[in-house]
Amino acid sequence: MLRGKKILLGITGSIAAYKAILLVRLLVKAGAEVKVITTPAAKDFVPSLTLSTLSHHPVLSDLFDDQSWANHVMLGRWADVMLIAPLSCNTLAKMANGQCDNLLLAVWLSATCPVMVAPAMDEDMWHHPATKANLAKLESFGNKTIPVEHGELASGLTGEGRMAEPEQIIEYLERNFFLTRPLTGKKALVTAGPTYEPIDPVRFIGNHSSGKMGIAVAKELHSRGADVTLVLGPVPAPDQLNGITLKKVHTADEMYTAATSCFNDADITVMAAAVADYSPKQAAPEKIKKKEEGMSLELVKTKDILKELGGQKKKGQVLVGFALETTNEKQYALDKLAAKNADMIVLNSLNDKGAGFGYDTNKITIFDKSGQEINFETKSKEEVAKDIVETLIRLYYA
Repeated sequence: MLRGKKILLGITGSIAAYKAILLVRLLVKAGAEVKVITTPAAKDFVPSLTLSTLSHHPVLSDLFDDQSWANHVMLGRWADVMLIAPLSCNTLAKMANGQCDNLLLAVWLSATCPVMVAPAMDEDMWHHPATKANLAKLESFGNKTIPVEHGELASGLTGEGRMAEPEQIIEYLERNFFLTRPLTGKKALVTAGPTYEPIDPVRFIGNHSSGKMGIAVAKELHSRGADVTLVLGPVPAPDQLNGITLKKVHTADEMYTAATSCFNDADITVMAAAVADYSPKQAAPEKIKKKEEGMSLELVKTKDILKELGGQKKKGQVLVGFALETTNEKQYALDKLAAKNADMIVLNSLNDKGAGFGYDTNKITIFDKSGQEINFETKSKEEVAKDIVETLIRLYYA
């Protein structure tokens, strides 16, 4: 997403400047062209030689250097985005008041490209009314702010004010400036979470699914332009579902009804829910009392939602299923791909560390109908969702 993009990185005098070294490396690794400007104070925190070696460009700093002065206007026109990370409290105050006493400020004042800043300072400085007012002024100029993090600070205190990590900064760049929306006009259906099959009014058969993977996929599809409906089992609904239609269900039968009612209009369907395979044949109307003897529970198969949708699928619809396996994973995934008439199967193995239920990470392998096998490393579920949606876009909407 950043390949071929021109990023102008400004570094100010903050202890967080050490993170800029990794930030430059990650930007270049992603394919971006990076030029670096430092304030005079930043030189005390990060060596120019390191930055120039990683960026493959000389580091600019002096306002009155002949070359720098001649180019300060052109730098802001060259860049696709100007990123200031870290942004110190001092430089923030200068920017809010339009001061221009160093090269970085001169470039910022003359930049015609979008600007994003990543503040870094101690907690008391961060919460000071002057800082809040300065940041509000900066945002009123059209500059975007990457939120600070909570954690250990240079003072030894713990609180808000840490600069966002380089990986998060890159994600903000991509989402705010370079994210394409190839799914605009497409409708997507996503199922997520477990189902609970009642035994009596207080007990149920369920599983450990948190719904995080399916929710992340729904958010990613929406960010790429799709009109998304999320059918979510009995887990807490997440915040920030703006623009996503939410349908809450509890049982496999309710999920079947919701999914089949939406499927006909869906261009893309991702079945990420962990639907119960079996349900009690009959739920007791009252709480079952504990007895001396054991209790038998008769179970019946629930409806196979993925297979039903695969049978209904029309030309042009894309159907994605999930397979969570413990043995013979690849063969079971391929069998499911064929039997359910799916276009893609996302395989999770409980044998992989950090994958499956109860984790914020996942490790997947994607199989498609052409026989392609695509392996991914363990990542956060948000990153896994990006991989799934990017693969879907590349295979069916490129």
